[in-house]
Amino acid sequence: MDKELQKIANEVEGLSEKLKALKQEIGKVIIGQDETVSQLLITFLAGGHALLEGVPGLAKTLMIRTLANAIELKFKRIQFTPDLMPSDIIGTEILEEDHTTGKKFFKFNKGPIFSNIILADEINRTPPKTQAALLEAMQEFEVTYGDKTYPLDKPFFILATQNPIEQSGTFVLPEAQQDRFLLYIKIGYPTDEEEIKILKATTGTKKATLNKVLSGEDIVRLQQLVREVSISDGLIQYVSDIIRATRPDTTTVDFVKKWADWGAGPRAGQAMILTAKANALLEGRLAVTPEDLKAVAIPVLRHRVLVNFRAEAEGITSDEVTRHILQTIQVKEK
Repeated sequence: MDKELQKIANEVEGLSEKLKALKQEIGKVIIGQDETVSQLLITFLAGGHALLEGVPGLAKTLMIRTLANAIELKFKRIQFTPDLMPSDIIGTEILEEDHTTGKKFFKFNKGPIFSNIILADEINRTPPKTQAALLEAMQEFEVTYGDKTYPLDKPFFILATQNPIEQSGTFVLPEAQQDRFLLYIKIGYPTDEEEIKILKATTGTKKATLNKVLSGEDIVRLQQLVREVSISDGLIQYVSDIIRATRPDTTTVDFVKKWADWGAGPRAGQAMILTAKANALLEGRLAVTPEDLKAVAIPVLRHRVLVNFRAEAEGITSDEVTRHILQTIQVKEK
């Protein structure tokens, strides 16, 4: 191993210890949900954004707030409501007066989007115009107001939540906006053992104290290291085969032809490789394995593969379509 590679390996080892400490800090507050926490960290390391879905009471908001509290970054929560305006997110210009000259001028008053970690709580409760205010920030990491563009601080991470039930008064996220989210994470109910621990921990007087174990510089460096994780040509071909298999017009997977209406685009392949690299780094490795790709395939494709009306009537989900593809498509040796 050459010196440069050894240096990176040592750096990864040190940062991996900090990531383990971060998980432990989150575990002080969040009981169970290990897979969800890992997927959040994967999204963070890959430099993307996550959409979380779960019924009320599963600690979605608490999980995100806990993550923010364990990292030395600015955190803002935006509660999405039907009357929320784009200016409530990105900010607005206000008229001010220079007390020395008496001249008046407009000053841009930055909104809550100018933070490092943004909790977009119940994003489907606000109209499309306001939802769209997030698009430029999510994709370009900047905000344009009038004729000026304002860069956002890095790292920049949006975690949006939505409730799968009680759809009255909600606005479904357009597919174009869903595609901006790197992972679509679904949170399930806790196990019996976890639920007992939750009940004990949350109905007494003891309160967990969190330590900040990662800095913004650590996160930026980890995001750079993710890009340096290696992936073989054979695995890149494997990703391409999986993505192309999601498309009903060209797929060789009969299950997809029967139940899918629309497949994933190239962005899904990019997301799959980046999140697989992040998963490898989270485990302290500098090379992607097929297991890394399989671990992220479902949350990557969940919102990028659209099933048809017949599938919806039969209860067939995009997750099942992805599982059939993973069972069918094999890694080709190169």
